Amino acid sequence: MLSLVPIRAVVAFAICSALTQADGNLPERLRTELEAAQAAPRVNPIVEAAAAINRAAWTASADSFQTGNEAINVLDSSTSTLWHTGFSPVNAPLPHNITIDMKNTLNINALVYTPRQDGNSNGNIGQHQVQVSTNNKTWTTVAYGTYLDDSEVKTTPFTTIPARYLRIQALTEAGNRGPWTSAADISVSTAASYTALSTSMGSWGATIAFPIVPVSASVDYGTGVVLVWSSYLPNDFTGSSTGQTLTSTYNPSTGVVTPYKTISVNHDMFCPGLSIDATGRPVVTGGNTAPATSIYNQPTDSWSAAPNMQVARGYQASVTASDGRTFVIGGSWSGGYGGKNGEVYSPATNTWTSLAGCPVAPMLTADAAGVYRADNHGWLFGWKNNYVFQAGPSKAMNWYGLSGTGSQAAAGTRGTDSDAMCGDASMFDAVAGKILSAGGSPNYQDNNATTNANVITLGTPPAVATVTKVGSMTYPRAFANGVVLPNGQVLIMGGQTFPVPFSDDTSVYVAELFDPATNTFKQMNPAAVPRNYHSVGLLLPDATVFNGGGGLCGSCATNHRDAQIFSPPYLFTAAGAKAARPVINSVSATSVRVGASFTATTAAAVSTWSLVRYASTTHTVNTDQRRIPLTPTASGNTYTLTVPNDAGVAIPGYYMLFAMNSAGVPSVSKTVLITT
Repeated sequence: MLSLVPIRAVVAFAICSALTQADGNLPERLRTELEAAQAAPRVNPIVEAAAAINRAAWTASADSFQTGNEAINVLDSSTSTLWHTGFSPVNAPLPHNITIDMKNTLNINALVYTPRQDGNSNGNIGQHQVQVSTNNKTWTTVAYGTYLDDSEVKTTPFTTIPARYLRIQALTEAGNRGPWTSAADISVSTAASYTALSTSMGSWGATIAFPIVPVSASVDYGTGVVLVWSSYLPNDFTGSSTGQTLTSTYNPSTGVVTPYKTISVNHDMFCPGLSIDATGRPVVTGGNTAPATSIYNQPTDSWSAAPNMQVARGYQASVTASDGRTFVIGGSWSGGYGGKNGEVYSPATNTWTSLAGCPVAPMLTADAAGVYRADNHGWLFGWKNNYVFQAGPSKAMNWYGLSGTGSQAAAGTRGTDSDAMCGDASMFDAVAGKILSAGGSPNYQDNNATTNANVITLGTPPAVATVTKVGSMTYPRAFANGVVLPNGQVLIMGGQTFPVPFSDDTSVYVAELFDPATNTFKQMNPAAVPRNYHSVGLLLPDATVFNGGGGLCGSCATNHRDAQIFSPPYLFTAAGAKAARPVINSVSATSVRVGASFTATTAAAVSTWSLVRYASTTHTVNTDQRRIPLTPTASGNTYTLTVPNDAGVAIPGYYMLFAMNSAGVPSVSKTVLITT
């Protein structure tokens, strides 16, 4: 199976720091790279492949058309003609559909939809479904979601599938202007061959279209809805920022993706620090608006501005500590270079306080780009006694104490690992203090990534951490996303073997699953879409994994306004069918103090239990996720569960409670709030 698929892409650098650097001057090195990015190719290879397909024999039919704007117009290779649903003498009501008969069964792997190009937006497709069939009777959904309301060509890659018929169902008009649907052109791209994929290696679901590039994301503890955001534009972050941010949501229960919403709290939340606090609120700091702090209130779906940080930052690390405060450090991507020492935000007093004893210098990498990159994306973990552990990306590890004016102590080096910028670190067993580190690169870009993997074991701070080298990944990766699963395994998705921002060259499509029982990785099935720089990955309450985004580079060819859901192997039987899942009928308390016990009842006997913290992620960094294995005491199908008696292990906040049966199949979770 080919996993590294080089494609023609934009090679660019994250240059929007020029907008926020204290001196306002763009260094010559960055200026040169900006000019190279502006001159780079902008042609999407999927569009090129679709344009080469001979559609002369294809036919098209639709539920409605206006005379002169028949369905066949989407196949004439001309953007001056279009299909438009009926509007005279009366409007044909939504939903609408158009079906393409390709006359032969093809191995299709992407839809290319060109909205009308005549300067009129009426009929642009918003919410939609894409379905395929071999017989025009039985249909499989390969993509769904909501397109952005503009004239840009929409490409929707999906897992290769044999089909003769393609059907697009338009559920809404993107601008809510009327009950119309229109299209100038519809085509597909194809694969040379098709191989049925075994669910023993997991399964990727239909592609989910978003109106924005999901660069940052969090999961709502109350509904399981995924909140995503980009910058002040849906597909770009450069230029004069308005101090606004565009957001969208995805509801896994209904499959609905919302049109983007403009958030106006004087904060462009691109390239931020991000973590979820003890009450379940995403706290977003810095980025394009380098000093700012914004907080999202999930129950009311509203944003509010908090006080500015003491130090302006972008690409800083952020983490919730055992006392519920938010600690940030680093972040020279914006707000000036260097000196980005630690500070803490107290939700109780709504204030930021500098911690003079938490210097950033000990955690710097030796990046070729200097401090502009060397203090980015720290791997932070809240731990015991109000300490924060910094596991990377520098090979030097550190303890940061948050009491008083702060403290710092060396915690050893990460074994024989190099600096691992844009690698992954995931706490898969908080009770044992175990963290998996995987991949990364010695430099932020233009340097080979590694396959390195280590298990780091934490003790009582500030003791030196224990590092054990484990089996390497099959593929070198940087810009990948790591997600902890309910059973303690860690899923690694996407990334590049040679990291270059805004490029999809050397993309790794095959996911890998780390098993702590064997300390080895196993290859999973390949995703349909590259997930590199600016991609995200999150565990969902139903034990599947959300993986999306990548790009945000304007008119480039590597914007990925989409996502896929991965179902791990534990959700399938050996025969490939969906496994019967255990059910948690009830929990005795939805809010539990550290060290306290509660009970949960199930429909049938289960074997193991775990808590996994609700999480947020941006730029490969997810400091929220941690798994707490629980030791149950059973009385029939009622289980008594005890939360660890240390807020450094059970960081306060909302958790997903999972039960797993003897076959290792997890339940859909129940939500539990852990308090101090």
